[in-house]
Amino acid sequence: MRYKLMKQILRKKPLKIAIILLALYALLVVLFESSLGYFQPENASTLQIATINADGIVNQRILARIDCAGQLCVATNHWPRAWYREALANPSVEVNLESGQGGYIAVPVEGAEHDLVNADNSLGLMFRILTGFPPRYFLRLDPAG
Repeated sequence: MRYKLMKQILRKKPLKIAIILLALYALLVVLFESSLGYFQPENASTLQIATINADGIVNQRILARIDCAGQLCVATNHWPRAWYREALANPSVEVNLESGQGGYIAVPVEGAEHDLVNADNSLGLMFRILTGFPPRYFLRLDPAG
């Protein structure tokens, strides 16, 4: 009986079109995110962060630099965010900047500070559409020692 009901629902042309469009949108997001992860564009406004996963393996990722009231921050602007979870689990990270490499402590930005950083560094609507509207979190990178 459920099969017949599902078949009747799928016979509806508008629903079929909506499902196809949703699937195409999901594919677009996956392709866009995959291409960014593969190519990892580097320029003057990026940095390279090295985090350590639970197995002790160092992972490096190119991220956009964000100014947080004069302090260095990074954001999770995409669905793939293993580096973020690794930095939360082990906040001692290595960062490569144009000025050199150094150790930093990754500190989650929360509450009013998060709202302020998010407002000061908003993302365009097209970027949000292409990335599938992921939730956005920030880490402040405080120099170690």
